[in-house]
This record gives sequence, structure tokens and C-alpha cells, in this order.
Amino acid sequence: MPSQGTIGDRVRGLRLNRRMSQAQLAGPDLSDSYVSLIESGKRTPTPVVARLLAERLGCTTEFLLHGIEPRQRIDTELGLRHAELELQHGDPAIAADRFTEIVKAADEENAMLTAHARFGRARALEAQGRLGQAVEAFERLRREAAAHPERLADLPLTIALSRCYQRAGDRLRARDLASSALEQAERLSITQGEVAVDLAAALVEARGKQEGDSPELDYVKRVLDTADVPPVVDRSGEIHALWHASAAAAAGEDSALAVRLADDAIMAGRSTRLALQLARTAMHWARLATAPIDEAERLVAAASRAFAVLPATAREHSESLTVHARVRLRAGDPVRSAALAEAAVELSSDRLGTTSAEARLVLAIVALDRGEDATTHLHTAYELLDTLDRPVFGSDRQAARCWRELGDLYGRIEAKTQQAAAYRKALEAAGVRSAMAGVTVNATVNN
Repeated sequence: MPSQGTIGDRVRGLRLNRRMSQAQLAGPDLSDSYVSLIESGKRTPTPVVARLLAERLGCTTEFLLHGIEPRQRIDTELGLRHAELELQHGDPAIAADRFTEIVKAADEENAMLTAHARFGRARALEAQGRLGQAVEAFERLRREAAAHPERLADLPLTIALSRCYQRAGDRLRARDLASSALEQAERLSITQGEVAVDLAAALVEARGKQEGDSPELDYVKRVLDTADVPPVVDRSGEIHALWHASAAAAAGEDSALAVRLADDAIMAGRSTRLALQLARTAMHWARLATAPIDEAERLVAAASRAFAVLPATAREHSESLTVHARVRLRAGDPVRSAALAEAAVELSSDRLGTTSAEARLVLAIVALDRGEDATTHLHTAYELLDTLDRPVFGSDRQAARCWRELGDLYGRIEAKTQQAAAYRKALEAAGVRSAMAGVTVNATVNN
């Protein structure tokens, strides 16, 4: 076959290989000037004309339009699906490599497949916590979506960017993007499905705990009311069996069956992915101080049940128990609140992230409200927070919130030195350290 290039390059290359003139290729159905325009890239053949030209040039319509034979295209589609399975149910680092391989192998004529692979790679970077690189990738894709809406949908990209900026600590940018996505969703009346659920999660994550009614929260509530938080079923065995069967079919050169099996594996995981995303949305909703107690109780309890099913969501299960403990504090139930916080501490025995620290803060609040000594809980929370790695990109808003609350609690027991240290740590976690020239943070807590 001649060099792929553009559609015009392929038409011209195949015609010259067959020693045909433009008039001969045009035949009685087309004009030779029209063929000339196609070869120069000034016209794109319609599907009917493409089939006609493909017949006369002795190639497939697929090759003429896309630069690859059907087998090549289906292998690329299969690669995309296996990379997606790796992202959702395997190793995001491997998924990123596979998406990158597809991008390198594809050419300009296969812009749709390339765009999907680049979107997958950006999501894989986000899943690895490489937020700086993920943001750059999503921003490039969003610019491309504006120029080529036939290749990429802007709405999922905007939601993904909002999510990344939120996790990187740029809350204002996250809110702006989420609001922009909401405008698109409202215009299209999107309140169900993956896009709606992902948008609801991004919107509620970008809200402050004290915020009340707003169009953004109204949308979140509509999505939650429509879908609620369904039970999670662990279908990981089925998913991996289908994935393995797809790989075996591909090895046996049965690409069509391999694609079908990979699609079945992806669909088998869809309901669980949606349920977990709804659980995250419900958990963040329950964090809102303005959420009615009964509603917050129902939603966070459903979220906890969802996270309890899968080992991979153990950290979120612990987080949901802590949120539930805070809801019970608001309800004036310190006994139940302490029990939930203690369960969260036991579940998050790996001591990673802010989950254990936040549970300790709740236990400290309960102790202080009872007039008991909370020093041990406070110092443990300090040690847990102090072992966190500093974010490579942006700030750690959740850590900043915990440090600030820790400072408030140290203030309640009049531990001024520890209070000041916690507040400084809060500023540092929020990304303010670079603006604090000449200030040395004293991380020592005297017991």
C-alpha cells in the first residue's frame, strides 16, 4: 500500500500505482476536476463517492477514508478497550502507557481514535495523582474539542478539568469549570447517566460546607433524587474473566470476538462505577452543614454501604464513616458519633491520607464536648497529618481543612503554641508557603 497520508494522498497514490489518469478514475460518474480537488485536499468525498473510488482503486472504503484496513482499525479499537479496562480495573500507569502507544501508532487521518486515546491517557494520569500533567492534557484536549467538536465532546473534558483543579486546590477554577459544565448540561437536559453523575460529583465537591441553596446544589439534588445510591455488587470476578477471555481471543486473532468480550467487561463494571460515583456525591452532600439531618443521614449511610462492598474503596468507606460521625454530631448524638469515628480509625489502619486524622478530630470534639481530655486524639491527628507528603501540584485542600480544624481544637484547650503551628501548617497545605517569605514553620508539638 502507498503511504497513508491524507485521503487525497491515498487516492493519488493508489491511482498512480494502477497507472490510471484522473479521467479514468472519474469514469462516467464523476468529473476529473472533482477527482483533482479530492487529491489536492480541497474536497472530501462523501461516503457514496468513497465507496465508488475504493472499488475502482482496488482497496476498501475503510482504508480510503481512514488510512487503515478493517483489521488494523479493529485492533486499534481493541487496544482502546483493553487500555480502558486497565484504567478502571487494573493499573492506571499501564493504562497510560497503552493509551500512549495507540496515540503514537495512529495518524492524523484517524483523529477520532487518537482523540479517544489521548482522553484515556489524561484520565490515567489523573488516576495516578499526576494532576499537573493531567490538567495540561485535559486543557489541550478541550482546546481541540472547541476546534473539532466532531472528534471530542467538551462536556466530559470540562468536568474532568473541574475535578482535577479541585483536587489540586484551585477551588475557584474548579467552580468556574463546574458551572460552565452545568450550563451545558442544563441546556441539553442531562440529569441521568454517567455525564450527569460525574458532573454532580464535581459540583458538590467544589461547594463550601456552609453553602446553602444554589443552582449547582439544586442540580446535585436532582441527580441524587433521580438515581439515589443503588446497592453495589462486586462483579470483579466476572469483569476479569471477560477481560482474560478477550485477551485470549485477541491472541487467537479473533479480533471481532475480542472486542465484543472487552465491551461486555466494560459494561459489567459500569453499574458499579456509577453507584460508587453516586456514593461519593452523597457523601459530599452529607458534609454540607446546610443539608437536613435526616437527608444527610440517609445519604451517607447509603454511601457507607456502597463503599463497604469493595476492598478498593476501603479508604472511602472510612471517610464515609467519619462524615456519618459528623452528621451524628450535628444531630446531638455524641455516643453514635464516637462509635462511627472509632470504626473509621480501625478501618483506616494504614494511616495514609487525612482519613484517620479526621476521625481523630471527631473523637477529640466528642471528648471536649463531654469535658474529657482530648490531648491524645489531637496529638495523634497532628502526627498523622504531619506525615503526609506535600502535593507536587497545587495544594491539599482536605489537609488544609484538617490542619485548620486541629488549630481550632487546640485553641479550645488553650494550647497556643500547638494552635499556631497547626494554623501555619494549614496555610502551607493550602499552598501559601511560597508567599510566606522568611517565615519558618515550627512543626514541633510539645507533649
